[in-house]
Amino acid sequence: MTIQTTLKKATVAVAAAALFLGVGTTQTYAKHASQNYQDYGFSHITRYDMLKVAKQQGSSQFEVPAFNSSTVKNLDSVAGLDVWDSWPLQNADGTTANYHGYHVVFALAGAPNDGNDTTIYLFYQKIGDNSIDSWKSAGRVFKNSDKNVPNDPYLSHQTQEWSGSATLTNDGKVRLFYTDFSGAPEVGGTGDSNQVLTTAQINVSQVGQDNLKVDGIQDYKSIFDGGDGTIYQNIQQFHDEGLFGSGDNHTLRDPHYVEDNGHKYLVFESNTGTETGYQGDDQFDNPAYYGGSYEFYKIEKESLLNSSKKQLASLANGALGIIELNNDFTLKKVLKPLIASNTVTDEIERANVFKMNGKWYLFTDSRGAKMTINGIADKDIYMLGFVSNSLTGPYKPLNKSGLVLHTDLDPQDLTFTYSHFAVPQNKGNKVVITSYMTNRGFFTDHQSTFAPSFLLSIDGSNTSVVKNSILEQGQLTIGKH
Repeated sequence: MTIQTTLKKATVAVAAAALFLGVGTTQTYAKHASQNYQDYGFSHITRYDMLKVAKQQGSSQFEVPAFNSSTVKNLDSVAGLDVWDSWPLQNADGTTANYHGYHVVFALAGAPNDGNDTTIYLFYQKIGDNSIDSWKSAGRVFKNSDKNVPNDPYLSHQTQEWSGSATLTNDGKVRLFYTDFSGAPEVGGTGDSNQVLTTAQINVSQVGQDNLKVDGIQDYKSIFDGGDGTIYQNIQQFHDEGLFGSGDNHTLRDPHYVEDNGHKYLVFESNTGTETGYQGDDQFDNPAYYGGSYEFYKIEKESLLNSSKKQLASLANGALGIIELNNDFTLKKVLKPLIASNTVTDEIERANVFKMNGKWYLFTDSRGAKMTINGIADKDIYMLGFVSNSLTGPYKPLNKSGLVLHTDLDPQDLTFTYSHFAVPQNKGNKVVITSYMTNRGFFTDHQSTFAPSFLLSIDGSNTSVVKNSILEQGQLTIGKH
């Protein structure tokens, strides 16, 4: 390589860094350029933008509406059980599927005071009836014996079923994606919080005029365990870090199915690997994680190094990952993350992405208690959002910061909500936001249940909560579908 070529490449790299950091000219940044600048070829949730979030929250544009606690109802079809994270059966474009005249929802459910009791249930509702009382349950999706799949190294150690997504395939089949979680050895797990992206075809049939039932499963298999650790952190790296004793938080969960130009993908919560910006004190020296100007980087770095959140920030390398699938829903290709949150948080949950009006929108949920940003408190709950011209990015923050939804209710409040999920509609620029309400085991007469839905308006790079748009508990669609 010639000296001229080397200089040319260096100039391009500096120019790209300058643009990313928001510096007015290449010369300004080049004067102070850090050799450690690395964006690894994908977008980042920066400290500069998250500090904007701390100032924006409280505006009606972003606040989750207040709900009337006196109207909150449990899901009577699973009396006595908590129901929390839920996701609808969706078409390939993300809209809610019509399954023989029903809306179908999968949700995590379990006994209020048994943390190990986390399994997936199937709920259904006649299209056109949006009341909370109209939701019926077909019971658990999997039997305990279903996980005894020959030659699968993970399913036999599953102790809990965690969140995912579901799609109605072209041939009318229900395909479920979820997280196989392995817990404590005394309940049959591996003891290390191993998480594996998993899938199965769920056979659903109609009984009489008004009921659905689960008729068993087919093609039950593991898809992705994190790979070799170069793109996404795997369980062996979590072991090497010292498991939970290190303070690390290994994530590989919430698989969200999406299609683009005939290709099948899963987007999921994860952590970056050794070649995509791994955790550790070295990441304090990377201006790509800070954003803003070079002066901001220097000031914010000094503040972070002297912060009580320094250790948490050192381990923070949350990511929304993506893999491509074959037509039989096996792994085809591991791709770089869509976005990462190095030094900001280790946990960005419930990956959700869809195309609307020619743009791709990417959403994720997160908690202030897991963040390292001044002005963000432990009670703060967020949905963050990003927009791109392509499924694989680059993504830019919505509303100039990434803030889409915020709430900071006391977790002891009956109307506390989390796990916000954006459901695109067939037409227009509105999405329905679903979530769950009430924390597990906090009340004797109220279980975790579907929260009232509400509307969010999306206009290009901006979003806003629609005023007076509170819907029924668990409602998925508006208008005629």
